[in-house]
Amino acid sequence: MAKKNTPSFSLPRFFGAVVFSLCFFLPKSVLGVKQELRFRKNGEFKILQVADMHYGDGKATSCLDVFPNQMPTCSDLNTTAFVERMIRAENPDFIVFTGDNIFGFDATDAANSLSAAFQPAIASNIPWAAVLGNHDQESTLSREGVMKHIVGLTNTLSQVNPAEAHIIDGFGNYNLEIGGIKGSQFENKSALNLYFLDSGDYSTVPAIPGYGWIKPSQQLWFQRTSAKLRRAYMRQPEAQKGPAPGLVYFHIPLPEFASFDSSNFTGVRQEGISSASVNSGFFTTMVEAGDVKAVFIGHDHLNDFCGELTGIQLCYAGGFGYHAYGKAGWSRRARVVVASLEKTEQGGWGAVKSIKTWKRLDDEHLTAVDGQVIWSKRHA
Repeated sequence: MAKKNTPSFSLPRFFGAVVFSLCFFLPKSVLGVKQELRFRKNGEFKILQVADMHYGDGKATSCLDVFPNQMPTCSDLNTTAFVERMIRAENPDFIVFTGDNIFGFDATDAANSLSAAFQPAIASNIPWAAVLGNHDQESTLSREGVMKHIVGLTNTLSQVNPAEAHIIDGFGNYNLEIGGIKGSQFENKSALNLYFLDSGDYSTVPAIPGYGWIKPSQQLWFQRTSAKLRRAYMRQPEAQKGPAPGLVYFHIPLPEFASFDSSNFTGVRQEGISSASVNSGFFTTMVEAGDVKAVFIGHDHLNDFCGELTGIQLCYAGGFGYHAYGKAGWSRRARVVVASLEKTEQGGWGAVKSIKTWKRLDDEHLTAVDGQVIWSKRHA
């Protein structure tokens, strides 16, 4: 299948832009902007991750890799129904779509397909966000156009790019803060930080084949944003000794996802790791920042594992969409993450004490599998 590339900065221009942008990379707090993201009164915050919907033209778009007897009635509408089932079953506080939201080659009108793909989240009135994959821009909208359309949809907290980062690669680099419970000592602090990045589509460097990667300009934005959030969390009131945990969402896996085998991950690895052919160093950047506890991606639909490397959990969601390649008999799936606050001695709520995850399968019972604690303050 032909691959379409999106223009990128040339290297000389790019590195000049990095220097120029140093003073402008400041995080944007979203507490109090649009829909406020806060922990529930029960001390939890739940995130539903949907990866690789590969939405096309709705009912007219057939399914891939299902049993022959399913084909006559299977379409994009099955993907929509699965999103709706997951929202009802989990009642998440936030929904994250991690790229390949539409399959551009089979989407006649990108705007219509995007609106249809995200309709269950829009209708739920639950705040949601999205990043781009490598197929979103292959229809009638450019990569920038796709992100601008997403940002214009109802209930989304997505951003095209940080207003403060005057020059940055890609579209859809932003962060969101999850505030502590109202009335608690963490009411005005972000107890959990979410980072979203555009991992690109395909390499535009002739000597480098394959998929795109997270560029230095994006890493610089991440570093400065993380540092700003850490400083805010560790100063009065309620100064903390360490940073609030951070979770990172993008589409294409890092090369480090290939570090695991069946002895040191939870879930399955049924295909190769389709990362960029170069390592841009973003994993090291996250380790150095010190706040990231887990990374969540899509792209490789038949992988759904979580494995820990140097203190960071690297997690696939598993393929969600029915117009995406899969495996007949291996259910489409979604990942759920729950962060839980600790109880204080005074009976209130403190910092995040643990982060758990599991997946649900699109079977008769929405079976939950592979529940695990991916981070605990006690063992940090």
